[in-house]
Formats: sequence, C-alpha cells, structure tokens
Amino acid sequence: MTASGDLVIDAFGRIRETVHEVVDGLGPDELAVRIDDGANSIAWLVWHLTRIQDDHISDVAGTDEVWITREWSQRYGLPFTRRSTGYGHSPKDVSKLGGVTAELLAGYHDAVHDRTVEYLGTLKDADYGRVIDSTWTPAVTLGVRLISVISDDLQHVGQAAFIRGWLERP
Repeated sequence: MTASGDLVIDAFGRIRETVHEVVDGLGPDELAVRIDDGANSIAWLVWHLTRIQDDHISDVAGTDEVWITREWSQRYGLPFTRRSTGYGHSPKDVSKLGGVTAELLAGYHDAVHDRTVEYLGTLKDADYGRVIDSTWTPAVTLGVRLISVISDDLQHVGQAAFIRGWLERP
C-alpha cells in the first residue's frame, strides 16, 4: 500500500459510511421520496453513485461490474438495461426506483466498496499517473479518474443526506 492508496481508500470509506448513515432506518417509501417531481430520491442517488463507482472502477481495473457478476441487477429488478448507471435518466426514470430497501442499497454499495478497496490495494504510486483516456485534453490519468468518482459520489451522497434531513425536519 502507498500513501496515495491510503488516502484514496479513506475517501471511498467516507462515502461508504455516509451511504449507511443516509439509508439506515429508512423504509422504501421514505427512500423513494422526491422533494418535487423533477428531483432525485435517496434511493436513486445512492443507486446511481454506486453504479458509477462500480462502472468506473471495473473499467480501470479491467474487471466485470459487481452489478452484473453478483446479480445485483436481478435483485433490484429495475426496468433499465443492465449497463444503465443512471446517467441521463429522466425524472420518470428516477421514479422507477420505488420499493428499493435500505438493505439492498447498502448491500450493493458494500459489495462495490469491497471491490474498490481490493483494486486500490494493488496499486503503486506510479499507477496513479497512468493515462487511461487520451481522448481528453489533457489526457485523463487513473488518479484523475479516481478523484472524479470520489467527487461525484460525495456530491450525490450529500444530496441524499440533504433529502434525509428534509424528511426528518420537525
């Protein structure tokens, strides 16, 4: 393990902790609440941030997604393609995540987190500078991609925490 790896693992661990704080104790109806018809729900936000992490980490690691290999897509039973991550979803699509439980959301996130940490444990400091996408200017390195996933996940879990706070306000 490297100092860089320790920091990145810590960041993903904070996402996991906050996912659990956000969903624990909520039922499917609360997880599906949307502040207005155009807003995302806690369930959709947590599912989406986990799908993005799963998709992006699997891509850079050269592995299959946990969503598919461990049959999470079947457990959720969503009316989307198996490769859907939520990117570009409409408000109507967001509404289709009703009935999802906190246990399902946390379970899938934990499985992705474990795979993420396993992959990060294999990296050396030099790996973070490896170019993984040269179609951008500047080219995207592994380190930049990981920070992008962390940033996206933190924003979405923060949005989910806001909704939970809104639900629990007096």
